Amino acid sequence: MLPPLLSHKSSRFTESVIRGMSVEAHKYGAVNLAQGMPDFPAPAELKAAACRAIEADVNQYAVTWGAQKLREAIAEHAQWHLGLSVDPDTEITVTCGSTEAMLVALLATINPGDEVILTQPFYENYWPDCVLAGATPRFVPLHPPGWSFDLDELAKVFNDHTKAIILCNPNNPTGTVFSRTELETIAALCQKWDAIAITDEIYEHIVYDGRPHLALAAIDGMRERSVTISGMSKTYAVTGWRIGTMIAPSRLTHAFRQVHDYVSIGAAAPLQEAGAFAYRMPRDYYTQLAADYQARRDRLCSALLQVGFDLELPHGAYYVMANIEAFGAADDVSFARHLVRELGVATVPGSSFFQDKALGRQYIRFCFCKRDETLDEAIRRLKPLRVIV
Repeated sequence: MLPPLLSHKSSRFTESVIRGMSVEAHKYGAVNLAQGMPDFPAPAELKAAACRAIEADVNQYAVTWGAQKLREAIAEHAQWHLGLSVDPDTEITVTCGSTEAMLVALLATINPGDEVILTQPFYENYWPDCVLAGATPRFVPLHPPGWSFDLDELAKVFNDHTKAIILCNPNNPTGTVFSRTELETIAALCQKWDAIAITDEIYEHIVYDGRPHLALAAIDGMRERSVTISGMSKTYAVTGWRIGTMIAPSRLTHAFRQVHDYVSIGAAAPLQEAGAFAYRMPRDYYTQLAADYQARRDRLCSALLQVGFDLELPHGAYYVMANIEAFGAADDVSFARHLVRELGVATVPGSSFFQDKALGRQYIRFCFCKRDETLDEAIRRLKPLRVIV
């Protein structure tokens, strides 16, 4: 008998539900409120910077861990935005998107028997990343309303085998911005159990209602045990550029760079050159970015409430988890399939963000990183939905 052709790891997870819904959106001519990619242009001056770099023949390999100019700009940004003093030569790695950064962090730190704590719901890549790295995932729920931790539950999942906790803040898919109390509790637990905090902060500039963004690495005692992941995709509306960033102490960065070198060698050189320009954008760019997204949030969420969805306004990121029970729906997958195929609006079934699928059956996720006319068209198509009284 021939041995199996595929690894056991590859059989433990399926294709991306989010990107699968984008395929469905294209197939049925639906408005795509599933995948978090803007349908409006990136800043003109940023695109011009990329074009200048290509014309200047910045077209060969950059230094594998990131072009010097970009790393210096990232360090400057970390200083004023996160309050972190970062050495661009020894504490920053540039990757092919934040997706690679997360996998690299796990591949470089996980040994057999190590456990990684994930929230539930979680962004769909995190659990497969744990599988690929050989980690044992442990799940701690975020509870509605508010999608927040029960701090006692959180404390119970830490143990002698805990190597790391992964936290997305601001959160995808819930839109939660974790409180200082929650972050300080995580910090204390990481220090007690000698664990690393791996934070996905890709939505760091997309926060609402005057809330500040607080990096876990800025909490007392966390600088030397934090990996802060971000990138250009969301802040600058360039999800296709795949420029991710990792900030970590030098002892971790050295290992990250070694793994990254053999995973992807390096990110696109001309886009890194443009990135050095992006990270030095005027401060008012970021203020306007948050204001524009808050207006989109309010536009979509108020309309969804009028249609009959139950939801809580997200505090950050550009997603909202909407409860579908008012429509008599018991299965999020069937409901999302109905929306994309019959009404022409693509969303993401809530269960795809849960290991325990039953916890997500009453939700679907909408994204609102879209033009006003796109959001308005989606709402127009959703209006035939009827609430079950």
